[in-house]
Amino acid sequence: MTITITAFEQSPDRGRGLARDMRVRWALEEVGQPYDVRLVSFQEMREPAYRALHPFGQIPAYQEGDLALFESGAIIFHLAERHAGLLPNDANARARAITWMFAALNTVEPPIVSREAAILLEGDKPWQAERAPMLEKNVRVRLEDLSRRLGDADWLDGAFSAGDLMMVSVLRRPAGASFLPDYPNLAAYVARGEARPAYQRAFADQLAVFNAANKPGHSV
Repeated sequence: MTITITAFEQSPDRGRGLARDMRVRWALEEVGQPYDVRLVSFQEMREPAYRALHPFGQIPAYQEGDLALFESGAIIFHLAERHAGLLPNDANARARAITWMFAALNTVEPPIVSREAAILLEGDKPWQAERAPMLEKNVRVRLEDLSRRLGDADWLDGAFSAGDLMMVSVLRRPAGASFLPDYPNLAAYVARGEARPAYQRAFADQLAVFNAANKPGHSV
């Protein structure tokens, strides 16, 4: 059965691989599964047909035969469970890798997203100057904890896993990535993730979509 995922027709990240379809593309490349991409406009994402796939009108959605999924974490967990390459065989190591997936999404990403939203949406608000130090501190607390735990290891728990894929994806978000120079081991960790051939293939594919959508004369 053909796997199809959805992605922005015109991504607001300008081809930097920050949209959440990038995480799923990377996972598919890691497990060696071919897939198609259906590009959707912001208008289409609001329509009932798309909301039947993704009730919150976001990307990515995932279709494989009669199976439809949404939420990048759930999609990657599904792929990791079905295909070798993202979860260890050992039961305990497998459980730890899944724990790191949840940690990336539930512990590390929220303060990064909060700071990102404040920068993008509240930069001109009078309270922003007071809130900014707190938002920065919240991100740094998580990065410090993560840096301490990673230490000088290549990956979070032995071999590369879905936990690392998700954590690297989260750390690439601009509101967190801007602090990575202060945490050399985390900067090197992200660079290792980005150097993986599967990541490189996924990044090239999503960048090609952005470049095609922004060619002179292209209309949507």
